[in-house]
Amino acid sequence: MSKELTETQTKILDFLIEQIKGRGFPPTLAEIAAHFGYKNRATVQQHLAAIEKKGYIRKNPKLSRGIELTLEDKFFVPRPVLGEVAAGNPLTIYPDAIDTIELPTIARMPKDSFLLRVKGDSLKDAYIFSGDIVIVNPNLEPRNGQIVVAILDDAAVVKRFYKKKSKIELISENPEYEPIVIDKNYPSFKIVGIVVGVYRTMEASPFVPLRRRGKV
Repeated sequence: MSKELTETQTKILDFLIEQIKGRGFPPTLAEIAAHFGYKNRATVQQHLAAIEKKGYIRKNPKLSRGIELTLEDKFFVPRPVLGEVAAGNPLTIYPDAIDTIELPTIARMPKDSFLLRVKGDSLKDAYIFSGDIVIVNPNLEPRNGQIVVAILDDAAVVKRFYKKKSKIELISENPEYEPIVIDKNYPSFKIVGIVVGVYRTMEASPFVPLRRRGKV
């Protein structure tokens, strides 16, 4: 029986699943080390050994990519995508699910959270790209600098949130887009949730050099 993983082990397993499902083969030790910013492969080997001991993977030491998922049928569950959210100009939101995705079971889904698909490139400098799935938590109060999903006149956008005195600014992470300024005269404005996670498949991703992934 599998045992609970630590936070670091969960992130490494999530990366393994993403790579194996997206590229069709597992990453090397060097690629894992580069992705998480480890200076040597010994640290990676220690984490993989712990993950293997807990029953989630099987390693073949004779192969450079010798990592196999052992509980593959339990790693993914279908979850509904409730609509598209604009990383750019606002998009109309949908009342029903527009799609389902196979989301890893280890992906943390806070209570009442929901999934939206990003459309547009206004958050590209935050490494959120068109086609990505964002996990949105509706139970949090927004703080300056957080990425939020907001409704503007019955359309949805995803932007960074900043409150300045009596105004709110929704900022893009792309210099081609101007800030959206919300004041008391702006009708039908509402924050519907905070982005707490991003999920993507490798097929949908633009090329990004392997690096340590920052927090959203």
